[in-house]
Amino acid sequence: MFATASPLGTLMDAAARPGLVGWIGVRPARRVEMQAVAEAMLDPAQGVDGDRYRANGQRTRQVSLIQAEHLVAVAAFLGSEGIDPALVRRNIVVAGINLLALKGRHLRLGDAVLEITGPCHPCSRMGEVLGVGGYNAMRGHGGMTARIVSGGMVRIGDAVMRVEGG
Repeated sequence: MFATASPLGTLMDAAARPGLVGWIGVRPARRVEMQAVAEAMLDPAQGVDGDRYRANGQRTRQVSLIQAEHLVAVAAFLGSEGIDPALVRRNIVVAGINLLALKGRHLRLGDAVLEITGPCHPCSRMGEVLGVGGYNAMRGHGGMTARIVSGGMVRIGDAVMRVEGG
């Protein structure tokens, strides 16, 4: 990481413009279609309520997020006009905020606070659900993972903003 006092560190530490939660989904079981929901409870000890990864002990990957802007890019790579967010199997789609720029930072979504922990790489299912080239279209556009720092309800339309100091 760069020293905050350096010019690059200052740029990297600048406040991010708020975004919005645009879609929420849970995976109730392995290889089952994602279920779109209007809201989800995020629990630091248990994960995303209703998701198959709930309470699996994996604390750094409790929530998966992807930017709506990346769904547009993936669709373009595939020659498609759009992609159903359920196909990419991420829990939350956000718009208007760069998740990669927030790695290691805290982010408020509705009542919950998350720490962005790292990239969410595509899995082999992307070729299966998106078609030929789906895996490669998702490379670099798979979103980010997060741990739940402070639990709470997240709803479609909630603001997404960086928590200063976190």
